[in-house]
Amino acid sequence: MVLLQSALVLVFPVLVVTAALRDVTSYTIPNWISLALIAAFVPAALAMGLPLPTLGQHAAVGGVALVAGMAMFALGWIGGGDAKLFAASALWLGLPAAPPFLVVTAIAGGGLAVFLLAVRSSILQPLLTTGPAWLGRLATRGENVPYGVAICLGALAAFPHSALMPAF
Repeated sequence: MVLLQSALVLVFPVLVVTAALRDVTSYTIPNWISLALIAAFVPAALAMGLPLPTLGQHAAVGGVALVAGMAMFALGWIGGGDAKLFAASALWLGLPAAPPFLVVTAIAGGGLAVFLLAVRSSILQPLLTTGPAWLGRLATRGENVPYGVAICLGALAAFPHSALMPAF
């Protein structure tokens, strides 16, 4: 049972890191990643023995995050894949982990934006455009911010506070 629990709990960090890598290299987060996170949550929660009210609380946090993500997408602050990853991550994290998730994601997003401003400066940009295509795109002025990286950092930082972890 411990092996099954370990495998199910590892789904979350593996998928959010995969989403961040895909976002930084292609500026897209495939739908299958968010769908896999949602699909794997219930078996993971059941394997950890989470009570039904806690499952409902996680679903509510995920729903609120989906609405917030849709609003941020509508305002043009984040992409659609980012909004879906944000909601799927919030589903896994639940209420106890929501505050650290939001704070770390916001700080990481700000740090990422400052980093990209530096990378896109006239001094560094020419050095990076000679590398792989994804790195050149990352260094291109006016290009979007791969916010999936910030969501990943926030999710990984908050995951120990999730109701899933004490059960593990």
